[in-house]
Amino acid sequence: MSRLKRAGERDPREGFRAGRGDCATSVPQGLIKTARKSGQLNLSGRNLTEVPQCVWRINVDVPEEANQTLSFGATDRWWEQTDLTKLIISNNKLKSLADDLRLLPALTVLDIHDNQLTSLPSALGELENLQKLNVSHNKLKTLPEEITNLRNLKGLYLQHNELTCIPEEFEQLFNLEDLDLSNNRLTTVPASFSSLSSLMRLNLSSNQLKSLPAEISRLKKLKQLDCNTNLLETIPPELAGMESLELLYLRRNKLRFLPEFPSCKLLKELHVGENQIEILGAEHLKHLNSILVLDLRDNKLKSVPDEISLLESLERLDLSNNDISSLPFSLGNLHLKFLALEGNPLRTIRREILNKGTQEVLKYLQSKIKDDGPNQSDSVIDTAMTLPSESRVNVHAIITLKLLDYSDKQTTLIPDEVFDAVKSNVITSINFSKNQLCEIPKRIVELKDMVSDVNLSFNKLPSLSVELCMLQKLTFLDLRNNFLNSLPEEMGSLMKLQTINLSFNRFKILPEVLYHIRTLETILISNNQVGSVNPEKMKTMENLITLDLQNNDLLQIPPELGNCVNLRTLLLDGNPFRVPRAAILMKGTAAVLEYLRDRIPT
Repeated sequence: MSRLKRAGERDPREGFRAGRGDCATSVPQGLIKTARKSGQLNLSGRNLTEVPQCVWRINVDVPEEANQTLSFGATDRWWEQTDLTKLIISNNKLKSLADDLRLLPALTVLDIHDNQLTSLPSALGELENLQKLNVSHNKLKTLPEEITNLRNLKGLYLQHNELTCIPEEFEQLFNLEDLDLSNNRLTTVPASFSSLSSLMRLNLSSNQLKSLPAEISRLKKLKQLDCNTNLLETIPPELAGMESLELLYLRRNKLRFLPEFPSCKLLKELHVGENQIEILGAEHLKHLNSILVLDLRDNKLKSVPDEISLLESLERLDLSNNDISSLPFSLGNLHLKFLALEGNPLRTIRREILNKGTQEVLKYLQSKIKDDGPNQSDSVIDTAMTLPSESRVNVHAIITLKLLDYSDKQTTLIPDEVFDAVKSNVITSINFSKNQLCEIPKRIVELKDMVSDVNLSFNKLPSLSVELCMLQKLTFLDLRNNFLNSLPEEMGSLMKLQTINLSFNRFKILPEVLYHIRTLETILISNNQVGSVNPEKMKTMENLITLDLQNNDLLQIPPELGNCVNLRTLLLDGNPFRVPRAAILMKGTAAVLEYLRDRIPT
């Protein structure tokens, strides 16, 4: 009868009278009755603007059936009710929580994600048994200091709020295992985080962090650290001492150097794509004994060291969208399941081999190990001829690789001597990347019957001229890092185009002409301002296998996109949409497409 006594202390009759009408319209009495027996109450998605009193007082007030039933069976003994341990009030319209929250001291799980909360009550700190607290997708600007009283808390989810700082006393949450602070406005991480001795997963992605405290290395149990999409320029060297670290995400930052990880013997995945890393050296690789996934896409790497072959466990290697001109033949000794190389000015591997996929590339590299070694590629690059204009044209590349290369000259126009050097030779590839071109060289049309591969990346092109659209044999076109916001309709005549890279431009929509190029297999349009795609037109692109829409302005993903079943790779990270959630995206393309199809209106 302890509950009867507790109820008497709080004047249960008054609370009961106040709560009856309140619950009658918003919460079915059957749900409350069941919750008294199970200890669990789910009120998600009921458009609640406030939590009914009868919910807070569910274990305090005498239930209504007690006043109506004279004899009780075993199932009606209301005085034997179970304390509420799990309360879910997610996906409602709550703007605040009452201090009456303290009337549920037995709670172990409180889930109030997807509401409109701007603050949390200090009474939250009295829920000493709480183990999981989910307040994600709200509008919190600060956290009450009392939250640090939740000493039994194991999971704390604060992602997608407006937090600018974290209480220093967070160190008192010494049982915390999972902490998600992603998609907030944090500029610093308190050094006191180092005292979270039980922490295994820490998500700090999509904030405004410029640095990490060296003390973070004291998190000896940390297995997963996510710092994607911040402003990090360096990583503290102490991070290399985190012995339990298995997954490290540093994508979309401003890193210029790859950290070394001598103590991270268990590191399985390292994601440092979309940074400004220029050098990958042996010292960066020699300790990655357990690495399975290495993501280096969208950096400024010019070479890959022979020591890459030391990563015997490596399964996935992403080198796409760098400045790599040749690969070490030793790479062929790895047992890779996935190797991404698109968007590189590779000169030593024919496009037809690259298009055949990972295993064919590895076989090719392995076959070359028995030849003269990697110095072959160096001789190709260094062989040059000086023309009267003192412009260096790689004549050897023209003759042996069928490549017209005038890249990395920072010039505003391509000299006539470059085209003159072609003479009667057959040219299949053009590389004019890393210049200051503001327009397509008109003489490019002279090669229209031969060229299949054109690289115009890292220039200043505001638009494309019709000359480019006359290259009828074009299969690969790299236009990343320019000033483009549209494509000419004439591009529809490129009926052999298979891959186009439009990343890092100024597109606000997926260019209409792309829907009409049915041969397209790969569209890379990350890091633009694309706000929408047309799923019905996309469905007609039966050959499209890869669509990269990362880091754009997509507020929603149309469910009909799930009907594009030919897609094997759909990349959507870094957009402001709320669904699908990150957990779905991490499961891969097939799971995302299935999720979208399940939500198509019938």
